[in-house]
Amino acid sequence: MTIHVAQSAGFCFGVKRAVNMLNQALEQHKTVATLGEIIHNSDVVNEMKAKGVRVIQDVSELSPGEYVVIRSHGVGKKVYDQIQALGNPVIDATCPFVKRIHQIVAKETAQGSFILIAGDETHPEVQGIIGHCQQNYFVFKDEIVLKDFFQKLEKNFPKTLAIVSQTTYNINKWRKCLKVLPEHLPITIYETICSATEQRQSDAAALASKSDCMIVVGGKHSSNTVKLFDISRKYCKSYHIENADELDTLDLSGAETIGITAGASTPAHIIKEVIFTMEENLNKIPETEKDAEKDIDFAQAIENDDFGKKLRSGDKVKGYVMSVNNSEVIVDLGAKQTGSVSANELTNDPTKKPADIVKVGDELDLIVIKVSDQEGMAALSKRKVDEQAGIEKVIKAKEENAILEAVVNTIVKGGVNVYYEGVRIFIPASQTGLPRESTLEELKGQTVKFVILEAPERKKSAVGSIRAVARQEREAAKAAFWETAEIGKEYEGEVKSLTSYGAFVDLGGIDGMVHISELSWNRIKHPSQVVSVGDMLKVYIKDLDPEKQRISLGYKRTEDNPWEKFKAEHHVGEIVTAKIVSIVSFGAFAQIAEGIDGLIHISQLANRRVENVRDVVSVGDVVKVKIIGIDTENKRISISIKEAEKDSGEE
Repeated sequence: MTIHVAQSAGFCFGVKRAVNMLNQALEQHKTVATLGEIIHNSDVVNEMKAKGVRVIQDVSELSPGEYVVIRSHGVGKKVYDQIQALGNPVIDATCPFVKRIHQIVAKETAQGSFILIAGDETHPEVQGIIGHCQQNYFVFKDEIVLKDFFQKLEKNFPKTLAIVSQTTYNINKWRKCLKVLPEHLPITIYETICSATEQRQSDAAALASKSDCMIVVGGKHSSNTVKLFDISRKYCKSYHIENADELDTLDLSGAETIGITAGASTPAHIIKEVIFTMEENLNKIPETEKDAEKDIDFAQAIENDDFGKKLRSGDKVKGYVMSVNNSEVIVDLGAKQTGSVSANELTNDPTKKPADIVKVGDELDLIVIKVSDQEGMAALSKRKVDEQAGIEKVIKAKEENAILEAVVNTIVKGGVNVYYEGVRIFIPASQTGLPRESTLEELKGQTVKFVILEAPERKKSAVGSIRAVARQEREAAKAAFWETAEIGKEYEGEVKSLTSYGAFVDLGGIDGMVHISELSWNRIKHPSQVVSVGDMLKVYIKDLDPEKQRISLGYKRTEDNPWEKFKAEHHVGEIVTAKIVSIVSFGAFAQIAEGIDGLIHISQLANRRVENVRDVVSVGDVVKVKIIGIDTENKRISISIKEAEKDSGEE
């Protein structure tokens, strides 16, 4: 016969915390009464009674000055008010998971929501939850009751609803309940089953599925222990016992593999006693899921716990993630206080939810920012730990003038913020590198490169510069350019700016200028007649001056030269159609071809003497002319209306 112990059996951190808070009060010689049994385990309750703890059922039973311990199940608001009216000091040992449900239902009720509660209405935890709902609630035990509730309401539904569960509610039942929720109703769903409960139930099911018999150890009135028993017996023969004294009553014949689990209110020493008794009876060393030593280590959980340690603000601690929701992360510190990491103390990135960053079971390095002895909670920060590590990286980046990369997170007065390794980097507007006509909003959400200008060791923020990176990149690009640049080499570049005398083109970190005369074979008054900012141009180097860092670029192509085309297509003596484009005192200029004008001298306007050019032609007239002269060197063409008319008359 072999014995296996479930990995997550026994005290949960909420129960363990409550017991230790009570023990600490006794060690301080306080007169203490618990409002109801501290936990659902008669052995522990009897042990506490032997130490002088009184168990009362109502606040009215308190003696003057007596400390009252609110057990892990929690109580309703009315009970808190009654204790306050009496003036008795309070030790609030409410489980943080339960406390969170109180906060949820109180907030939802205040907003007018109707509360649905999955659980046992007679259980003290559920009674405590009800006490924060202002009578605006409905408790259901399973999906059948919940479905019936909605059917009876028909169309008279509350405007808004919220649904929560008892922390020890069966996870499988919870999933079935969610399936019967009407999709058309505005119901806010809160996942409030304790992660430790869910894990304990899952482990029990897994162990029971491969065991011949299961022994579930815990109080007969313990809700979560009963649920473990119900889960286990679905897979194999199961027994629910409170302690080792009941082992003799069990029929374990024929069981080759025995599994052991325990409820959240079962202390380690009782589990230890059960294991040792079975070992003695079976003369076998128990084997666990991992190794035999784990049983003994587990059994020392109370004796060797460190709940007595006192946390202080600024302490660095390690915590294990117990629960994750949209607003916070609950962690087990293995100390007196449970830890809570709010969403804004988890990360600087507002776009991420807690579930995007951590999951149940993760080990986190944290810093204590506040301790509440009354609630037994420690407010923690992961963000501050990340910031401290990030600051060191930022300082190193400044020393090495390293280029960093991050997303622009927010636009603030005078600049923008980015976050690098949890550290806020402020980039002034003057260091963004944006043109004057641009707005900072253009950078939001963009991934940018920057260097650190200021990173004081005692500050959490630093000052960065995008412009400095751009400058570095330009300098590197310039150096690379001058190493390979030569006259005639071609480039494709973007037009960055225009002036009256030309266009500046980015060749990849360095600008060259195309003179206005190089932009077109035609006469133009401004570069904008040919190109615009942002255009991509194919250019070539006409001239270089490395000393002055000047680059002259050419854009016009020889093959596009209208004179070359004209020479190839026209000759002296040819009659062509021309358009008068301008008039001067000595004649008129007419366009013969694209980019080519010819001069009609006043003597060539007609077969008579012409005193005024405008008496014969006007701008815009289309006339027949004869090419009478071509001066290629000086790019001059002489044309004649008179000669064209003569030729026309001869024909």
